[in-house]
Amino acid sequence: MGLMDYLKGQFLEIIQWTDDSRDTLCWRFPDEDKEIKRGAQLIVRESQTVQFVYLGEFGDTFGPGKHTLNTENIPILSTLKGWKYGFESPFKADVYYVNTRLFTGNKWGTSNPIMMRDQDFGIVRVRAFGTFDFKITDVKLFLKEVAGSDHHFRLDEFADTMRSRIVSVFTDALATAQVPVLDLATRYSELGDALLPLINPATQGKYGIEITTFLLENASVPPEVEAAIDKRSSMGAIGNLNDYVKFQMAEGMAHGGPGVAGSAAEIAMGFGMANSMMAQGAFNVGGATPPPIPGVVTAAPILNILTPAQVAQILGVTEGDVISSIESGDIKAKKIGSQYRITKLALDEFLAH
Repeated sequence: MGLMDYLKGQFLEIIQWTDDSRDTLCWRFPDEDKEIKRGAQLIVRESQTVQFVYLGEFGDTFGPGKHTLNTENIPILSTLKGWKYGFESPFKADVYYVNTRLFTGNKWGTSNPIMMRDQDFGIVRVRAFGTFDFKITDVKLFLKEVAGSDHHFRLDEFADTMRSRIVSVFTDALATAQVPVLDLATRYSELGDALLPLINPATQGKYGIEITTFLLENASVPPEVEAAIDKRSSMGAIGNLNDYVKFQMAEGMAHGGPGVAGSAAEIAMGFGMANSMMAQGAFNVGGATPPPIPGVVTAAPILNILTPAQVAQILGVTEGDVISSIESGDIKAKKIGSQYRITKLALDEFLAH
């Protein structure tokens, strides 16, 4: 081997990285103690960024394209190296390739319940998990805070490093957003989109990564809180409680509700229907009074005996006016104890005069 071949073997002339994996975030070019010569070709492919590091300090950054290394395009490195008269001699530097594509389907989850303050339920313990998509946006910050000097930093290492940090950011965002537990347990997709503007400033500012999609797949609360949520949901589904009770009574009468509760419901429903039918004259056909049932003592129809308050409501006056008319003899009434009672016939006679 000639001298030129030997010297050529000691210098890096082409620097490139063909990524054949799908889980590499950053990769340090193996220089094998070779130096980078003037005019060396640096090839950066799409979804890649190259960061030079010289003696532990960040140098120049290169985006996609083919770059010829000379004084003009490595000004930072030239300053760090201390070249006073331009890039003339070979040099050594660490070359990091950072993958800036989108990494999808990364899992996150709370290993322990997180505490959150809820307006309805007070302090609640919540467990949550889901997935997120991310990409590296600040190469220097990512290398400094996440990857470090690792020569081959992969997704599994990222998951171990970032899982607790993502949960911490999620917890802070959840506290800032003040999301009710009811919404947390029922509106997963909307909640993830709503939390993104709160999560991203933290992840970009601290770690140099942007979370493009944040999905909450499940949020679990203690059983007693779940029971309270179920009751709230049931009440919302019932809607008008009065209509619901009437419906239940009607169902009980139709199917013969069991037990004392069913009988009580049927009796109450029966009285209600009877009063309604009496008001409509269903039991008084043609003004005739139905014959009494043998062996049964029948009381006067309830609606034929009125209180002063009922008469006042019919006449559109006060109860005091009715009592004054009773005491003056204008309205005939019977006094039972301390209370007056007026028959419907007496009221009709008063109205006829």
